[in-house]
Amino acid sequence: MFRSARLKLTLFYLTILLVFSLSLTACVRLLAEHEYMQSNDAQRTEVRKLILHAFEVPQTKPSDSAFEDLQEDQAALVRAHLNDDLIMINLVALVIGGVMSYWFAGRTLQPIEEAHEAQKRFASDASHELRTPLANMKVENEVFLRQKHFTEEEARGLIESNLEEVQRLENLSRNLLALTQYERAALELAPVAASHVLTLAVQHAQKSADAKQVRIVQHVADVRIVTHEDSLAELVGILLDNAVKYGPEKGTVTIEGEAKSGQYYVRVQDEGPGVDPKDAPFIFDRLYRGDKARSSKVSGYGLGLSLAKQIADANHIQITVGSRPKGGAVFTVRLPLAKQQG
Repeated sequence: MFRSARLKLTLFYLTILLVFSLSLTACVRLLAEHEYMQSNDAQRTEVRKLILHAFEVPQTKPSDSAFEDLQEDQAALVRAHLNDDLIMINLVALVIGGVMSYWFAGRTLQPIEEAHEAQKRFASDASHELRTPLANMKVENEVFLRQKHFTEEEARGLIESNLEEVQRLENLSRNLLALTQYERAALELAPVAASHVLTLAVQHAQKSADAKQVRIVQHVADVRIVTHEDSLAELVGILLDNAVKYGPEKGTVTIEGEAKSGQYYVRVQDEGPGVDPKDAPFIFDRLYRGDKARSSKVSGYGLGLSLAKQIADANHIQITVGSRPKGGAVFTVRLPLAKQQG
């Protein structure tokens, strides 16, 4: 599909180029011929004056027709050479323009093709993630209905299992909605206290940390930063949740805040398996989960980090990921410091 579109766009660019080139050629030819004829007329006048001055006998004066014939022969020769040169120039422009048009068509369609592929991948992954909890509920209900007799405890267990799957679907839909909202968000940035925002983020992740007995250690420089308070707290909270999720039970998650060279760096570090270098370029893509995440049997949809990246873009800040030398992942958020009031 995109190959056909690229060829059509190439032809469109090439047509525009040829129309411009032929129009320019016609103008150049007309101007060149006009200048040449004016030059010939001036030359003929000067020659006639010289000859009239040189010849005193009237019958020896050459006729005007001789000059006109000579002028026409020269004009025809010049016209032929000019046509050959202009044709060659247009052929060269056609070849070079064709190559350049094909290249520009590819560059024009590249973002569209990437967006199309991302949309296809997202639709495929989303349908898979939606299908899994629905299939689980369907199988459990069908198996349960085949039983002729069941206890209240069994019924309660089925309902609880169904509620878990419904909760998963609710989380998925909520994250998808949040992604859409932040794509269109126009956040108002203002100076806020970094320690206050990061404390809100820790409070957001404290429940999941307590469930795994994970300790969150803070080393935060208390300065003022420029950001949107609620969204940055949500972003760092997502990173903390992610660190708790992939770290070991009774482990430690570290959050650091450092002011350096007019920037503020927030680092969230865990003790988990780290990030494979081949996964790093895609880790912020929607519904992407690396091989380590899958092998560790961690629940989730791969939307959290996508949402974090979307929030970072809405705040005009940078978020990166790497691995610690001794193991574990480290996410870094860089944002500007607030200007000090003099």
